Amino acid sequence: MRVLLLISALLISSGCTETFDSSDYLQLNQRYDVVIERDHLGVPHVIGERDVDAAFGFAYAQAEDNWQIIHDSIPFYRGTNAAINGKDAATIDFLVQWLDIWQDLDAGYQTQLKPETRAYIEAFADGINYYAALHPEETNQSLFPINGKDIVAGYMLRHLLFYGFDAPVIELFEEQRKHPISKRGETIADTQGLSHGVTIGGLPVGSNAMTVSPYNSTDGSTMLAINSHQPTTGPVAWYEAHIQSNEGLNVMGGLFPSGATIGVGFNENLGWGATVNKPDLVDIYVLDIDPNDPYRYKLDGEWKSLESREISIEVKLFGFLPWSVSEEVLRSEHGPVLRTDHGTYAVRYAGMGEMRQVEQWLAMSKAQNFEDWRNALRIHSFASFNLVYADREGNTMFVHNSLTPNRASGYNWAHYLPGDDSSLIWDDYMPFDQLPQVINPESGYIHSANQSPFHVSAEGDNPVRENYRTEDGFPTRMTNRAYRGLELFTELGTISEQEFYDIKHDKRFSANSRSIAFLNQALELDLGATEQKYRDAQQVIANWDRNTNIENRGAAISTCIIGAEWLAEQKGTPVPDAQEELERCTDLLLEKVGRIDPLWGDINRHVRGDINLPVGGGPDTLRAIYGRDLNDQGYLTNVAGDGLYYLVSWDAAGRQKIRGVHQFGAATLDKTSPHYDDQVEDYVNEVLHDPLFDAQQRASKIQRSYRPGE
Repeated sequence: MRVLLLISALLISSGCTETFDSSDYLQLNQRYDVVIERDHLGVPHVIGERDVDAAFGFAYAQAEDNWQIIHDSIPFYRGTNAAINGKDAATIDFLVQWLDIWQDLDAGYQTQLKPETRAYIEAFADGINYYAALHPEETNQSLFPINGKDIVAGYMLRHLLFYGFDAPVIELFEEQRKHPISKRGETIADTQGLSHGVTIGGLPVGSNAMTVSPYNSTDGSTMLAINSHQPTTGPVAWYEAHIQSNEGLNVMGGLFPSGATIGVGFNENLGWGATVNKPDLVDIYVLDIDPNDPYRYKLDGEWKSLESREISIEVKLFGFLPWSVSEEVLRSEHGPVLRTDHGTYAVRYAGMGEMRQVEQWLAMSKAQNFEDWRNALRIHSFASFNLVYADREGNTMFVHNSLTPNRASGYNWAHYLPGDDSSLIWDDYMPFDQLPQVINPESGYIHSANQSPFHVSAEGDNPVRENYRTEDGFPTRMTNRAYRGLELFTELGTISEQEFYDIKHDKRFSANSRSIAFLNQALELDLGATEQKYRDAQQVIANWDRNTNIENRGAAISTCIIGAEWLAEQKGTPVPDAQEELERCTDLLLEKVGRIDPLWGDINRHVRGDINLPVGGGPDTLRAIYGRDLNDQGYLTNVAGDGLYYLVSWDAAGRQKIRGVHQFGAATLDKTSPHYDDQVEDYVNEVLHDPLFDAQQRASKIQRSYRPGE
């Protein structure tokens, strides 16, 4: 269920049931004035007269590069997935309806979103429908048309899954109750146990974002690193694009296929990166059910009735036979309800009914200065994400952005809550300006790498932990990337452009990190009674310099052991046994490679089609590379971590410089395209290029300029 939930929350959907006659949509391009410029790397630069024109062209360009991903994902958010993909997909359909996403959309789409936001979203949907109409041979036309609500539903569910909404819900399906019920006045636990990371499809998702202020750079520049980590392929791999209009929109950066806005990126005057923060944003209530009536629960001494309704889920059986299954969904004043063998539970989560994410991303993209950007953040529609900012004027900022519930004091919110007390049903959030944040720190640097919001700069510049309550649920974890980056900034003092580049590509583990502490357990083992091969492996680890450069001979065995602890921390599972991991990794390397100290570059590979190259970096290093499946050929394949990333700066005179690289290329799925793999070599060699955001620089490198449909 967990994997299905994660996949479903990262895809686009449609609730539209209108019959799709492609001939009705073949003239949509005549409504919009937009040109798509493809540069020498195939990256789309979408230039529209109005914002809606740009949105239409943006959708069309994405469809050209990502059609299979967009098309195949439509039924997930519709709640019709099982009708196409069979019974294993029925869980997704139940989830969509259980959360009342579409009921919220129907009730609030016209009132919560500004007219100009709806116009933008609906123009984006037009671009998808237009592509579908032009390509009937690639399209299951029963899935179309999509509409604006489909786009918004995608954002609503993505945000839930990125902060780990699914984990506490899935715990309810275990055989026994996972947590005790908190009692008033009990000692409130810290949130350390809730502060593990996030995985998508079993892959760890981290991120880096860093800034240097003018007074901390050697030449007076302001510098920003935008480096969010994702899987290298699939529906949440980074896609690069540039969208522009004559109504103030001019932004470039990364997004996930089917997104209507840039997620991380820059305009002429400012830029931002995002890192996953995973605050505690989900609360589980144990309902006191009437023993004589299973549809009544006690609240404030009175019996209340559960809302109950039947939903119908269409399921395809045996590859062709349609079947309809009815399921009951329940709701209390707390939120959606689940019955299990060990109790009846209500779930309350941050972002319930919130649908303004597109509006906020657009406002951030169109902001032209620091105050504009902060006002965009005050829309406060994102359930989570740290955001790190820099601008032409030299301002820098970090905010642990979240919809942090205003919870009642006196309870341990890491446990389950009694469902019979309405004072525990929170209904508002901590105001944006009260969230942990750092603005223009005296140290001159900010470093966000999925760690505690109370350790992102120098001592004295950080938010003060004691100013916040444990009930707020802010994470307390520190990553190796956090320790290592903060150490480098402290050691270097003023930072040059080259040093900033070097920090981003650093491949070492900090001696203070949790990872090295676990590896040290393997070094401290008494292996006298074990086989010689394990003692040899221990010696390789003892000689390791904590680096993951491609010439390194200690990285293979060491990162194998570290990686096991890292994945356990990401998933919130118990720490593995150090000796078991040392023995497992030793045996694995001897079986697959034939030695315990191979060159790291022989093991750690970046693979795309027929290209197979060594790549430096490793799990939870600043040069984040997550290899998987040590195969019979003796190498790991890079599957997550560094993807599309940028270094953006403004010099003392305000001149902007941008450099970046993508893990593969702009042609996401087309193996016949030269842009399927034309950035692979630069990626492994850490060679960055100009993304051609500036029209004059781009002019000589445009390979094709066209209107959608031409």
